[in-house]
Amino acid sequence: MTKAEVVFWQHVRNRNFAYLKFRRQYRVGKFIVDFYCARYRLAVELDGSQHYTPEGIMYDTQRTALLESQGIRVVRYSNSEVLNNLEAVFADLLAHCQGSGHSSAKRRRQ
Repeated sequence: MTKAEVVFWQHVRNRNFAYLKFRRQYRVGKFIVDFYCARYRLAVELDGSQHYTPEGIMYDTQRTALLESQGIRVVRYSNSEVLNNLEAVFADLLAHCQGSGHSSAKRRRQ
């Protein structure tokens, strides 16, 4: 796991975040998502710099569309956001879990 994934996992494991069960490295069809909350059918992806290249953006867009076609919402945060603004990440994640977040993936800048 990356440093950002370790930090994120420490805060969501054992129902530490809003009493929700998150799984890490969860398989959805042919994909493995970084974190998954089955209750809300929500995948959380933490993105490093390779996700911000043209190829990475294209791949992630296609992957997200396939996941969404299976009824799974995808939210993305950069590793930098997790490491430098974790409070905002969790506020946004809570909004997604409560249904007030966007229903499609968000592409964030580092």
